[in-house]
Amino acid sequence: MPAGYRCSMTGITQTPCGEPSVAHGHAALRGETVMTDDHPPHGAGGNTMLGKPVDWQKPTRSAARAQARPGNNGPAGKLRVFAVYAGAALGPLGGGVVAPMLPQIADSLDASTSATTLTVTAYFVPFALVQLVSGTVGERWGRRRTVLLAYLVYLIASLLGTIAPNVALLLVVRAVMGTANAFISPLLLSGLADMVPPHRLSRSVGLLASCQAAGQSLSPLLGGVAAAANWRWAFVGVAAAAGLLALAPPPGGARPGTQAPRLRPLVNVRMGLLSVAAFVSYFGAAGLPFLVSLHAEEHLGIRPDLTGVALLGFGLTGLLLGASWGSLGDRLGARRCGGIAAALGAVLVALTGSTHSLPALVLCWTGAGVAYSMLNVCLQNLTVREVPDNRGGALSAVSAFRFGGAAMAPIALLPLYHAAPPLSFVIGGSSLLLASVGLAALRSPRTGNPV
Repeated sequence: MPAGYRCSMTGITQTPCGEPSVAHGHAALRGETVMTDDHPPHGAGGNTMLGKPVDWQKPTRSAARAQARPGNNGPAGKLRVFAVYAGAALGPLGGGVVAPMLPQIADSLDASTSATTLTVTAYFVPFALVQLVSGTVGERWGRRRTVLLAYLVYLIASLLGTIAPNVALLLVVRAVMGTANAFISPLLLSGLADMVPPHRLSRSVGLLASCQAAGQSLSPLLGGVAAAANWRWAFVGVAAAAGLLALAPPPGGARPGTQAPRLRPLVNVRMGLLSVAAFVSYFGAAGLPFLVSLHAEEHLGIRPDLTGVALLGFGLTGLLLGASWGSLGDRLGARRCGGIAAALGAVLVALTGSTHSLPALVLCWTGAGVAYSMLNVCLQNLTVREVPDNRGGALSAVSAFRFGGAAMAPIALLPLYHAAPPLSFVIGGSSLLLASVGLAALRSPRTGNPV
């Protein structure tokens, strides 16, 4: 064996003086090959271990197995991973559940539809603003206790929503729910990145996006069914989901002192481009169920419960295809796939506002869901790798812009819808083209890894 190398059950590492260091030992556990400039490896043909050639550029089999995160292979570990996926659905579920119920909420609380539309904005504005720092704060304080507390706050706020006597209190409830979810969504994805092996990360991110899509799909369905009976039951369902998820928060302790993640690495051009793309992905697509609901009920004469079913396809496609989009992005490049998806989504969203029948509406809106799901997976895949030392901060910052787009959509597009319904869909869909431009301008990182 060459001088300066050490053989262990986790692989072969090298230190300048031939003795293993703590850092090198950690690298070996991650399956990385550690070399120094003082002692480069000999030719591949002359390096052997137990009589067999050793490829110094690849981790040994035992080191690769160390990447498998064995703590997540048992029943408790699998439950934690499942809870992360299930928790990803809570934000979209709670955020979008009111969209099909707006007319019923207005009648029940003796308010205007414009006033009840603010329940969407009241959720997403604090959700977006708080996420600018929530990921970093949560990483410092500890993922587990941060997410647990956020689930409990979400539960209490949802229960208060079931007894809200007026729009003012309902808006406060929605704002608290949005704030709590700002500490849930980014930390779940950040935790997932630490719970799965690197070679499965893209597919796992895609699966998590599928679960987010499931929440988005179920929200209009749950809201539509509740609207036909009593809209307050929708808040009961959301509260029950938060209570169950609080039983299994993701792992992760506090990171004090020098280990604490910093905000400064989040401020760069690449993060800016990802943030713009995330903003328009919701402003021009995922944040438009309220617009599609109004179009379906006011112009096509569709009942609220059927409207919820009609909107189901948008998120259902993401649920079915999310994991596949993650793998496809690995093969073809996340930037390329995301740019194509954004352009396709722009066309389909614009066409949705010009439909004159239920089948046409379902076809266009479901197609827009296919495009959006690919765009969403690509953006999350790029973001989770952008700042490895502060994944939670990077994800929450980009997500802040994503849901900022959802908050701005009703404010910007609802007045336009009342003036010219088809034009509101054209303007919303066209904004997705900015995502195509932003992803095209996104250069490969310095590591040289393809994006």
